[in-house]
Amino acid sequence: MLTTRVMPCLLYYNRGLCKTVKFKNPSYVGDPVNAIKIYNEKEVDELIFLDITATAENREPDYKIIRSIATECFMPLCYGGGITSVEQVKKIFEIGVEKVSFNHAAIHHPSLITDVAKDFGSQAVIASIDVKKNIWGKYEVYQKRGTKTTGQHPVAFAKKMEDMGAGEILLTSIDREGTWEGYDNELILRITESVSIPVIVNGGAGNLAHLEQAVKVGNASGLALGSMVVYQKKGMGVLINFPLRTELEKILK
Repeated sequence: MLTTRVMPCLLYYNRGLCKTVKFKNPSYVGDPVNAIKIYNEKEVDELIFLDITATAENREPDYKIIRSIATECFMPLCYGGGITSVEQVKKIFEIGVEKVSFNHAAIHHPSLITDVAKDFGSQAVIASIDVKKNIWGKYEVYQKRGTKTTGQHPVAFAKKMEDMGAGEILLTSIDREGTWEGYDNELILRITESVSIPVIVNGGAGNLAHLEQAVKVGNASGLALGSMVVYQKKGMGVLINFPLRTELEKILK
Protein backbone atom coordinates (compact mmCIF):
# COMPACT_ATOMS: atom_id res chain seq x y z
CA MET A 1 0.00 0.00 0.00
CA LEU A 2 1.26 3.48 -0.88
CA THR A 3 2.04 5.76 2.03
CA THR A 4 1.40 8.83 -0.15
CA ARG A 5 -1.83 9.33 -2.06
CA VAL A 6 -1.58 10.06 -5.78
CA MET A 7 -4.55 11.53 -7.61
CA PRO A 8 -5.61 13.19 -10.85
CA CYS A 9 -6.68 16.81 -10.55
CA LEU A 10 -9.21 17.39 -13.32
CA LEU A 11 -10.34 20.83 -14.46
CA TYR A 12 -13.89 21.28 -15.71
CA TYR A 13 -14.38 24.05 -18.25
CA ASN A 14 -17.03 24.70 -20.90
CA ARG A 15 -18.67 21.28 -20.34
CA GLY A 16 -15.47 19.32 -20.79
CA LEU A 17 -12.10 18.67 -19.22
CA CYS A 18 -9.33 21.13 -19.90
CA LYS A 19 -5.70 21.64 -19.06
CA THR A 20 -4.13 25.01 -18.39
CA VAL A 21 -0.58 26.34 -18.16
CA LYS A 22 -0.02 28.73 -15.26
CA PHE A 23 -3.83 28.97 -15.03
CA LYS A 24 -4.06 30.32 -18.59
CA ASN A 25 -5.08 29.11 -22.06
CA PRO A 26 -7.38 26.17 -21.25
CA SER A 27 -7.10 23.37 -23.82
CA TYR A 28 -9.78 20.71 -24.22
CA VAL A 29 -8.62 17.25 -23.20
CA GLY A 30 -11.77 15.15 -23.18
CA ASP A 31 -15.04 14.09 -21.61
CA PRO A 32 -15.07 13.88 -17.79
CA VAL A 33 -17.07 10.66 -17.52
CA ASN A 34 -14.92 8.82 -20.04
CA ALA A 35 -11.77 9.94 -18.22
CA ILE A 36 -13.08 8.71 -14.88
CA LYS A 37 -13.94 5.31 -16.36
CA ILE A 38 -10.28 4.98 -17.34
CA TYR A 39 -9.04 6.08 -13.91
CA ASN A 40 -11.27 3.44 -12.32
CA GLU A 41 -9.17 0.82 -14.11
CA LYS A 42 -5.85 2.41 -13.10
CA GLU A 43 -6.02 1.89 -9.31
CA VAL A 44 -6.27 5.62 -8.66
CA ASP A 45 -6.32 6.51 -4.93
CA GLU A 46 -8.56 9.57 -5.12
CA LEU A 47 -9.77 12.11 -7.64
CA ILE A 48 -10.12 15.89 -7.50
CA PHE A 49 -12.63 17.56 -9.82
CA LEU A 50 -12.59 21.35 -10.01
CA ASP A 51 -15.07 23.52 -11.90
CA ILE A 52 -12.80 26.46 -12.69
CA THR A 53 -15.47 28.85 -13.97
CA ALA A 54 -18.37 28.38 -11.53
CA THR A 55 -17.30 31.18 -9.19
CA ALA A 56 -16.40 33.62 -11.99
CA GLU A 57 -19.78 32.97 -13.61
CA ASN A 58 -21.52 33.43 -10.25
CA ARG A 59 -23.37 30.14 -10.54
CA GLU A 60 -24.03 27.14 -8.36
CA PRO A 61 -22.14 23.88 -8.78
CA ASP A 62 -23.26 21.90 -11.81
CA TYR A 63 -25.10 19.13 -9.97
CA LYS A 64 -25.82 17.25 -13.18
CA ILE A 65 -22.14 16.77 -14.04
CA ILE A 66 -21.30 16.10 -10.38
CA ARG A 67 -23.90 13.32 -10.34
CA SER A 68 -22.55 11.91 -13.60
CA ILE A 69 -18.98 11.68 -12.35
CA ALA A 70 -19.93 10.51 -8.84
CA THR A 71 -21.97 7.68 -10.34
CA GLU A 72 -18.98 6.49 -12.37
CA CYS A 73 -16.24 7.22 -9.84
CA PHE A 74 -15.18 4.18 -7.78
CA MET A 75 -12.58 6.06 -5.73
CA PRO A 76 -12.99 8.87 -3.15
CA LEU A 77 -13.99 12.05 -4.95
CA CYS A 78 -13.42 15.71 -4.09
CA TYR A 79 -15.40 18.46 -5.81
CA GLY A 80 -14.61 22.18 -5.86
CA GLY A 81 -16.14 25.18 -7.59
CA GLY A 82 -18.96 27.61 -6.88
CA ILE A 83 -19.81 26.37 -3.38
CA THR A 84 -21.25 29.16 -1.23
CA SER A 85 -23.40 27.43 1.40
CA VAL A 86 -23.69 24.44 3.72
CA GLU A 87 -26.90 23.50 1.88
CA GLN A 88 -24.98 23.12 -1.37
CA VAL A 89 -22.39 20.98 0.36
CA LYS A 90 -25.12 18.73 1.76
CA LYS A 91 -26.57 18.29 -1.73
CA ILE A 92 -23.13 17.46 -3.14
CA PHE A 93 -22.49 14.88 -0.42
CA GLU A 94 -25.94 13.33 -0.97
CA ILE A 95 -24.97 12.82 -4.61
CA GLY A 96 -22.02 10.71 -3.49
CA VAL A 97 -19.03 13.05 -3.25
CA GLU A 98 -16.79 12.52 -0.19
CA LYS A 99 -14.95 15.86 0.05
CA VAL A 100 -15.40 19.47 -0.99
CA SER A 101 -12.72 22.01 -1.85
CA PHE A 102 -12.98 25.72 -1.08
CA ASN A 103 -10.91 28.35 -2.86
CA HIS A 104 -12.82 31.62 -3.27
CA ALA A 105 -14.85 30.94 -0.13
CA ALA A 106 -11.69 30.16 1.84
CA ILE A 107 -10.52 33.70 1.13
CA HIS A 108 -13.78 35.64 1.38
CA HIS A 109 -16.00 33.48 3.60
CA PRO A 110 -13.70 31.31 5.74
CA SER A 111 -16.47 30.77 8.29
CA LEU A 112 -18.07 28.47 5.69
CA ILE A 113 -15.17 26.07 6.19
CA THR A 114 -15.87 26.08 9.92
CA ASP A 115 -19.58 25.47 9.37
CA VAL A 116 -19.03 22.60 6.95
CA ALA A 117 -16.39 21.01 9.16
CA LYS A 118 -18.76 21.24 12.12
CA ASP A 119 -21.60 19.56 10.23
CA PHE A 120 -19.68 16.97 8.21
CA GLY A 121 -16.24 16.67 9.82
CA SER A 122 -12.88 18.21 8.95
CA GLN A 123 -11.94 15.17 6.89
CA ALA A 124 -14.49 16.29 4.31
CA VAL A 125 -13.07 19.81 3.89
CA ILE A 126 -10.13 20.83 1.71
CA ALA A 127 -8.80 24.38 1.60
CA SER A 128 -7.47 25.09 -1.88
CA ILE A 129 -4.60 27.60 -1.88
CA ASP A 130 -3.22 29.00 -5.14
CA VAL A 131 0.24 30.55 -4.80
CA LYS A 132 2.69 32.36 -7.03
CA LYS A 133 5.61 34.71 -6.63
CA ASN A 134 5.03 38.43 -6.96
CA ILE A 135 7.33 40.77 -8.90
CA TRP A 136 9.70 40.85 -5.92
CA GLY A 137 9.95 37.06 -5.80
CA LYS A 138 7.83 36.69 -2.66
CA TYR A 139 5.14 34.05 -2.34
CA GLU A 140 1.55 35.31 -2.18
CA VAL A 141 -1.87 33.70 -2.21
CA TYR A 142 -3.76 34.57 -5.39
CA GLN A 143 -7.43 34.49 -6.33
CA LYS A 144 -9.62 34.77 -9.43
CA ARG A 145 -7.72 32.02 -11.28
CA GLY A 146 -4.37 33.54 -10.46
CA THR A 147 -5.09 37.05 -11.72
CA LYS A 148 -5.32 38.95 -8.43
CA THR A 149 -3.24 38.77 -5.29
CA THR A 150 -4.85 38.60 -1.88
CA GLY A 151 -1.73 40.09 -0.30
CA GLN A 152 -1.61 37.14 2.10
CA HIS A 153 1.42 34.95 2.71
CA PRO A 154 0.69 31.26 2.06
CA VAL A 155 2.12 30.09 5.39
CA ALA A 156 -0.09 32.41 7.41
CA PHE A 157 -3.07 31.57 5.22
CA ALA A 158 -2.49 27.82 5.54
CA LYS A 159 -2.38 28.15 9.33
CA LYS A 160 -5.63 30.11 9.21
CA MET A 161 -7.29 27.40 7.12
CA GLU A 162 -6.25 24.77 9.64
CA ASP A 163 -7.60 26.90 12.47
CA MET A 164 -10.89 27.36 10.62
CA GLY A 165 -11.39 23.61 10.44
CA ALA A 166 -9.98 22.43 7.11
CA GLY A 167 -8.84 18.81 7.25
CA GLU A 168 -6.49 19.09 4.27
CA ILE A 169 -4.83 21.68 2.07
CA LEU A 170 -4.61 21.55 -1.72
CA LEU A 171 -1.53 23.65 -2.48
CA THR A 172 -1.13 24.71 -6.10
CA SER A 173 1.88 26.53 -7.50
CA ILE A 174 0.56 28.76 -10.27
CA ASP A 175 4.10 29.34 -11.55
CA ARG A 176 4.60 25.59 -12.06
CA GLU A 177 1.11 24.52 -13.09
CA GLY A 178 1.11 22.83 -16.49
CA THR A 179 4.85 23.35 -17.04
CA TRP A 180 6.11 19.77 -16.43
CA GLU A 181 9.06 21.36 -14.55
CA GLY A 182 8.42 19.75 -11.16
CA TYR A 183 6.70 20.83 -7.98
CA ASP A 184 7.86 23.90 -6.06
CA ASN A 185 9.44 21.96 -3.21
CA GLU A 186 10.57 25.09 -1.37
CA LEU A 187 6.98 26.29 -1.17
CA ILE A 188 5.74 22.84 -0.23
CA LEU A 189 8.19 22.50 2.64
CA ARG A 190 7.26 25.90 4.05
CA ILE A 191 3.62 24.84 4.21
CA THR A 192 4.12 21.29 5.48
CA GLU A 193 6.35 22.58 8.27
CA SER A 194 3.74 25.13 9.35
CA VAL A 195 0.59 22.96 9.59
CA SER A 196 -0.26 19.57 11.05
CA ILE A 197 -2.95 18.63 8.51
CA PRO A 198 -2.15 16.77 5.26
CA VAL A 199 -0.96 18.83 2.31
CA ILE A 200 -1.80 17.72 -1.24
CA VAL A 201 0.55 19.39 -3.71
CA ASN A 202 -0.35 20.39 -7.24
CA GLY A 203 1.31 22.10 -10.16
CA GLY A 204 4.36 21.07 -12.16
CA ALA A 205 4.60 17.28 -12.01
CA GLY A 206 6.23 15.96 -15.18
CA ASN A 207 7.81 12.64 -14.20
CA LEU A 208 8.09 10.16 -11.35
CA ALA A 209 11.22 11.83 -9.97
CA HIS A 210 9.18 14.99 -9.37
CA LEU A 211 6.71 12.98 -7.31
CA GLU A 212 9.47 11.44 -5.23
CA GLN A 213 11.09 14.82 -4.59
CA ALA A 214 7.85 16.39 -3.43
CA VAL A 215 7.52 13.69 -0.80
CA LYS A 216 11.14 13.33 0.28
CA VAL A 217 12.08 17.03 0.07
CA GLY A 218 8.76 18.74 0.67
CA ASN A 219 7.08 16.17 2.96
CA ALA A 220 3.92 16.23 0.84
CA SER A 221 1.08 13.98 2.04
CA GLY A 222 -0.61 13.75 -1.34
CA LEU A 223 0.34 14.32 -4.97
CA ALA A 224 -2.10 15.81 -7.48
CA LEU A 225 -1.35 15.27 -11.15
CA GLY A 226 -2.62 17.24 -14.12
CA SER A 227 -0.64 17.18 -17.36
CA MET A 228 0.96 13.82 -16.56
CA VAL A 229 -2.42 12.08 -16.51
CA VAL A 230 -4.10 13.72 -19.51
CA TYR A 231 -1.24 13.91 -22.05
CA GLN A 232 1.07 11.30 -23.52
CA LYS A 233 4.14 13.43 -22.82
CA LYS A 234 5.02 17.11 -22.86
CA GLY A 235 4.17 18.55 -26.26
CA MET A 236 2.27 15.44 -27.33
CA GLY A 237 -1.40 14.60 -27.69
CA VAL A 238 -4.12 13.77 -25.21
CA LEU A 239 -3.97 10.38 -23.51
CA ILE A 240 -5.90 9.73 -20.29
CA ASN A 241 -3.44 7.68 -18.24
CA PHE A 242 -1.92 7.15 -14.81
CA PRO A 243 1.47 5.91 -13.55
CA LEU A 244 1.72 2.17 -13.01
CA ARG A 245 1.15 1.03 -9.44
CA THR A 246 4.48 -0.79 -9.45
CA GLU A 247 6.28 2.42 -10.47
CA LEU A 248 4.63 4.40 -7.69
CA GLU A 249 5.41 1.72 -5.13
CA LYS A 250 9.13 1.93 -5.92
CA ILE A 251 9.34 5.65 -5.15
CA LEU A 252 6.63 6.18 -2.53
CA LYS A 253 6.72 3.17 -0.19
